[in-house]
Amino acid sequence: MNRFSRPVFGVFAATVGALVAVVVFFYLTAWAQEAKPDIKVETTPVNRDARLGVSFAPVIKQTAPCVVYIYSTRIVHVHSYRNPLLNDPFFRQFFGDQLAQGNPSRTRRQENLGSGVVVSPNGYILTANHVVDGADEIKVKVTSANGDKQYSAKVIGTDPPTDVAVLKIDARDLPAITLGDSDQLEVGDVVLAIGDPFGLERTVTMGIVSALGRSGFRFGGQDNNQHNYQDFIQTDAAINPGNSGGALVDAEGRLVGINTGIIPNDNGGNQGIGFAVPINLARHVMDRLIQGGKVARGYLGIAFLRDLTPGLAEAFGLPDQNGVLVGDVIQETPAQTAGIKSGDVIVEFGGKKVVDVAGFMLMVADCSPGTEAAVAVIRDGQPKTFNVKLAELPEQAVKTGNRPDQASAGSIPDTVKVEDLGSQARQELKVPDSIQGALVMEVGPDSNSADAGLQQGDVIVEINRQPASNANEVVRLCTQAKGDEILLKVWRRAGKIAGTTYLSVDNTKPQ
Repeated sequence: MNRFSRPVFGVFAATVGALVAVVVFFYLTAWAQEAKPDIKVETTPVNRDARLGVSFAPVIKQTAPCVVYIYSTRIVHVHSYRNPLLNDPFFRQFFGDQLAQGNPSRTRRQENLGSGVVVSPNGYILTANHVVDGADEIKVKVTSANGDKQYSAKVIGTDPPTDVAVLKIDARDLPAITLGDSDQLEVGDVVLAIGDPFGLERTVTMGIVSALGRSGFRFGGQDNNQHNYQDFIQTDAAINPGNSGGALVDAEGRLVGINTGIIPNDNGGNQGIGFAVPINLARHVMDRLIQGGKVARGYLGIAFLRDLTPGLAEAFGLPDQNGVLVGDVIQETPAQTAGIKSGDVIVEFGGKKVVDVAGFMLMVADCSPGTEAAVAVIRDGQPKTFNVKLAELPEQAVKTGNRPDQASAGSIPDTVKVEDLGSQARQELKVPDSIQGALVMEVGPDSNSADAGLQQGDVIVEINRQPASNANEVVRLCTQAKGDEILLKVWRRAGKIAGTTYLSVDNTKPQ
């Protein structure tokens, strides 16, 4: 009996262990499936046959249940008003020392209403960052055939530069919208905006894609000092307060954008100019937020990029205005390591054509840190290609620097006053010793230079590719300049960012 007890026990233990492993594997697999969003994406082009039906009711029945109502609150501490005279000891002798204890404070609840879109049956929701920015509590109301149900929402991550946020509610089997391919949108395509404007749940408005690739706006919690990565879809479908974070869908009910903002009329309402974050950009941000809680963006290390104007294109001998002009290259960055220099014109990045600064910034930012890419430039009229390995974009603010107030020493005919760059101004502006030039003291508000972007506090270092180390040289070179444009290279400080940039000044328009 003893001879067989150990083998039998071993077989029994192995069997139990195998069963436990199967059960653990089953639950781990189920947990992993629950933790990840189950997103449906369809990239086939929309049917643009204008002869199709006249009602979008079937599309709305399919998509409206995927749009949710978001109610967020935050606690705000408010100091009650107190007459400043009561801080004076003379008055306190009459009213008592208890008045010197400081302003009493009270709290109030600040409420914000918006919309969101369910993108996964297990509760992942896309919305606009400004809908939930700074919220202490977020509630989501889901409407279904069985009635309304309210959930507490968790913020998975936010990305103010794109005005995108991802929420998660503890729910299953939710109606989830199908994601489309916003890269296939064309101006003139029919789109529908679905959301909760002014608290009117599931309101639907119709319009068309008015334009693509819009940028340069400040929407939804975006700080003016931040990098902003924008590629907005413009639409005339009515978007009103409360629509933010809602769905912009195509004629087949696929999500192509997240509504984010408008250019309002005088009363703050809609006037047919609304904007939505393209779903391809929002999805890219969402994937990174879910995976790591933040969006790590690629960083090249170029400061003061400029779009090409006709004058700049002519000055650099370019065939057209496609590309971006490198103003300065930051030390110890991928751009400097690769060999990119100030004055290069970037025309391709990673095999894609570069058209303007906004598009180029998106190209770089969409790459993960560590990505290797080829950068094609035109330098002195000759094409060159550099291989760069992107770093991670550092967090830094860009603010307007203080401008010195000193007497002028020279004047350019274009109502620009300059003086030699003295030691005091160099210290105040933190101008590196390697920078030699003339300090801009005044720019006529109606001058050609002002139109070109020249600012008080800039340091002019070159005129038409010729160095100008002092005010007299700047005045002389500008006076002698021939042609329709004068190319200025200036050093500029903007908060923590400083470097050189190029300006093209009209030399034909009279003042």
